[in-house]
Amino acid sequence: MSNLVEISQVKKGYGSKKMVFRDLNLNLESGKIIGLLGPNGSGKTTLIKMLAGLLKQDMGTIIIDGNQVGAETKSVVSYLPERTYFNESLKIKNLVNMFKDFYADFEEERAYYMMELLKIEPDMVFKKLSKGNKEKVQLIMVMSRRAKLYLLDEPIAGVDPAARDYILQTIISNYNPEGSIILSTHLIQDIENVLDDVIFIKEGEIVCHQNADTLRNQRGQSIDEIFREVFRC
Repeated sequence: MSNLVEISQVKKGYGSKKMVFRDLNLNLESGKIIGLLGPNGSGKTTLIKMLAGLLKQDMGTIIIDGNQVGAETKSVVSYLPERTYFNESLKIKNLVNMFKDFYADFEEERAYYMMELLKIEPDMVFKKLSKGNKEKVQLIMVMSRRAKLYLLDEPIAGVDPAARDYILQTIISNYNPEGSIILSTHLIQDIENVLDDVIFIKEGEIVCHQNADTLRNQRGQSIDEIFREVFRC
């Protein structure tokens, strides 16, 4: 099986102040839910933004679905940023129409189905929603695409604990099974049961990339416990 994502010898810094990645190498297969896990400042968001085409690496190559990151890959990548970016004056049904016009792979029926599941009213104005419901709407828009690669940066951070399992189930039930999800979060205990693979990243280096069940069996610990041990101060 060919890799969905191939990252080779990538260097990325921010001016002369900080080098995030000095030599990043990473291959990811299709059909996986992958946890991208690490402390603040480890490079998680920088990696996600490079895959989304929002940041350019200084050196090295990033290939997604056979193409270098650019116009071709943006059509197969669905990105959920950490912060809300929608026009808050729009109704949710207007956001659906906008995504339908902008993305050829957007499935309107899927979006409304997920809204019903998550009890979101399409006629509501976005700015009148609670923080948790705003995050749900963003997630619905992202997961309603039949993308090859879903990039989810802290998708459940602002959602109450009771809703997290429901949202995670919505994610795994509605993504393109031929694609992969990269899910970055601090809430490891909440998401570890849905993960196929885990990537631990520390100061711009991959310190572990392994099948989640294999890692649990080898260490006799949960992913959350292993993470706390690896990144203990």
